[in-house]
Amino acid sequence: MKVTNVSIKLSPQSGDRLKAFCTMTLDGEFVVRDLKIIEGTNGLFVAMPSRKLTDHCPKCNGKNHLRAKFCNDCGGHLPEKRVSDEDVQGKLHADIAHPINSECRARLQEVILHAYRDELRRAGRGEEAAAAVAQPEPDAYQEGDSGVSPVHPEASAAKPGVKNGG
Repeated sequence: MKVTNVSIKLSPQSGDRLKAFCTMTLDGEFVVRDLKIIEGTNGLFVAMPSRKLTDHCPKCNGKNHLRAKFCNDCGGHLPEKRVSDEDVQGKLHADIAHPINSECRARLQEVILHAYRDELRRAGRGEEAAAAVAQPEPDAYQEGDSGVSPVHPEASAAKPGVKNGG
């Protein structure tokens, strides 16, 4: 599997943890949108696209996010403990698309963060690019293991309408 294109949309310079949104193309055939580059406590990481987990209102059966206090449909007060802790396991979001193992995640993150640093430099934010450090990689990661390979500019430049850097 090759990442054939990465498009980065930088967030405005601020103290926010969200640094950019990203879209990646795999093998020139499959697009994954809404990846996020986030500043975590140990450095940058790539968050996969996700959706908020929901449950239903006991009165009208309308869908509501797990932390909602009132129903979006009927306005009724929702019980505090609607879903057991075992069901949610502390999660409020579920990944829509994600790598199956940590090695694949590390390879995708490497390619995406490289494109992020390049986009920072193109935007005249070189100091940010130099300071943009990824979280430590898993020990099991060895380059070339997975088949996920870096973006090749010539691959995306050859296709009309495909661009790097959003």
